[in-house]
Amino acid sequence: SDVYKRQAIKIPKRGAIYSINEGNAGAWDEAITKYVHSKKFPEPGQKGASLRYIGSMVSDVHRTLVYGGIFMYPSDKKSPNGKLRLLYECSPLSLVIESAGGRASDGHRRILDIVPKTLHERTGIILGSADDVADVERLYTELKKTN
Repeated sequence: SDVYKRQAIKIPKRGAIYSINEGNAGAWDEAITKYVHSKKFPEPGQKGASLRYIGSMVSDVHRTLVYGGIFMYPSDKKSPNGKLRLLYECSPLSLVIESAGGRASDGHRRILDIVPKTLHERTGIILGSADDVADVERLYTELKKTN
């Protein structure tokens, strides 16, 4: 049988791909809306990014791990506690991403610092290249200060 194997995978610090379900755009927080807008319509001198969204977290995160960028399935107005499960979706893939030098957050705190209260607890997630995730976290912090 064939085994797909890579040694010492390191995620790039910044990527040119963002991954999010744009069908939920009407329910996003302001921070996510601003971030996606900045990728679709970059300021002069800034670099935009390409949208790639498969709809399978493992596939989207694998691409993010290999090429860099950001995967987002944030909490929103429809799902204020997020949609993906902390224990068996978000935490394991956050560990993989962080082990490769990336970052994983819910926009406010590190995913791996969240202590689950229930078995099927859900959370929003933003993970990928460290600099890209930090940009989203910065937007959440700035908007929190102004609101």
